[in-house]
Amino acid sequence: MDSKRSPSTGASPRRRQVVIGLLGTKLDAAHPDLRWERWRPSVSIGQHEELLVDRFELLHDERHAEMASIVLDDFRSVSPETEARSRDFSVKDPWDFEEVFAALHDFASEYPFAPDDEDYLIHISTGTHVAQICLFLLTESRHLPGRLLQTSPPKLRGKKFDRKGHRGSFQIIDLDLSRYDRLAMRFAAEQREGLDFLKSGIETRNAVFNHRMEELERVAIASTAPILLSGPTGAGKTQLARRIYDLKRQRGQVEGPFVELNCATLRGDAAMSALFGHRRGAFTGAIADRSGLMRAANGGVLFLDEIGELGLDEQAMLLRAIEEGKFLPVGSDKEETSEFQLIAGSNRDLRARVVSGDFREDLLARIDLWTFILPGLAERLEDLEPNLDYELELRTRVTGRKTTMNREARRQFLRFATGPQASWRGNFRDLNACVTRMSTLAEGGRIRSAEVEAEIGRLESQWSGGGEPGGDRVAAVLGARAAADLDRFDRVQLEDVLKVCAESRTLSEAGRRLFAASIEKRSSRNDADRLRKYLRRFGIEGGDVVGGR
Repeated sequence: MDSKRSPSTGASPRRRQVVIGLLGTKLDAAHPDLRWERWRPSVSIGQHEELLVDRFELLHDERHAEMASIVLDDFRSVSPETEARSRDFSVKDPWDFEEVFAALHDFASEYPFAPDDEDYLIHISTGTHVAQICLFLLTESRHLPGRLLQTSPPKLRGKKFDRKGHRGSFQIIDLDLSRYDRLAMRFAAEQREGLDFLKSGIETRNAVFNHRMEELERVAIASTAPILLSGPTGAGKTQLARRIYDLKRQRGQVEGPFVELNCATLRGDAAMSALFGHRRGAFTGAIADRSGLMRAANGGVLFLDEIGELGLDEQAMLLRAIEEGKFLPVGSDKEETSEFQLIAGSNRDLRARVVSGDFREDLLARIDLWTFILPGLAERLEDLEPNLDYELELRTRVTGRKTTMNREARRQFLRFATGPQASWRGNFRDLNACVTRMSTLAEGGRIRSAEVEAEIGRLESQWSGGGEPGGDRVAAVLGARAAADLDRFDRVQLEDVLKVCAESRTLSEAGRRLFAASIEKRSSRNDADRLRKYLRRFGIEGGDVVGGR
């Protein structure tokens, strides 16, 4: 059969089909007088009329050159139109994975592949199991740009081969899984399950949030690199970190525990000791050895919430532990090891902390490979209703008593909760707290309009200021009347400035954070004085508003 189509059709010529395989020193071998009485996988490739092979490349060790010559002669006899060639492939130990992989990789690198003109089939039915695995991996990685060819012996009748022939059967396997609809559907269903798991089963509607969760699901399954969860307090960083861990544990990717630490709760020796452990007598109060959370997280996940609060010394040790899996307990001269995946959480702008000198740039670069920003509840009000249902179900599980809302109460609550007067400054913590209060006061667990009205009053009072953390800071500092007299432009700007001040230990730190972008362009870098003058425009003394978080 002519391999080229008629020129009159205008069609391109058929690509030549090339089979690459290893000599099977057991299966391909046969006594000269009996070699047609048994199935031999390499020879069988040429026996299939429906498998047109233009070139057959047989890889073999020089020690088996004679056997390879016989196999190639027999191949030519059953498929005379095929160019059958031998190639030297010598390894000392065919069961040494590193040696075999390296040799096959070298072959793939040197072979003159021409995928535009030739179609390649990689025969994986011969060779040691190690060689078969290596061929699979190199084909999957496209170092061998082809498909897999698997040959099988003929079916047995009793204890004898089918006498109609010994060619057996063959199967061509394309490792592009997108070609397999059932597999694609199975993977898609598995991904949906993982995504649903990360979202705690909540049918969220916010497109931005859903996209981020889809990407996070893929990263959580495919990577062990650090993950940074950024977002305001109460946005759900801790819960999401736990769900990531549970998902990885479900898939058998981690065996160790989930270990968490809020870095904002520790300072100095206490932070060092909690993370890295200490030896007895390392500092005042160290009356016994302590292993530390770093070692406890070995084989699992370490979640460091508010990582921006770590001191610079702790940051340096953490960086080494991430990169090398090694750390030094306080007061010890012997290194410890721990292999863990880091998930970090932060409600602060870590880049601004780098500029201000409070966070190491190299550590940020290491943990910023995968950053997922969680929007606050006020930014995804379309998700408030499904989250309300989740909180009601959660109360039912916690209390063992069915918790519901009647129709009018639900309508009344959602109207307020998604309206302009609802700021949700505490995000999902606020939502959890208000559902907890309403369900606790509701008779029989049925929340009615009376409970909703009372709760709306509480939230309005909480969000109007009153000096509470997270409230309207402008109203809390200036008073409601003075705050109401401000233009919206000034009020929004002042609110953000007061928030940064409350999160900073000193006026200088707040100034560095607020004016970080322009610091290199200014001749004067007295940011504290600049901030002090701005606050005095509103009658506010800087020392009264810093460190009040």
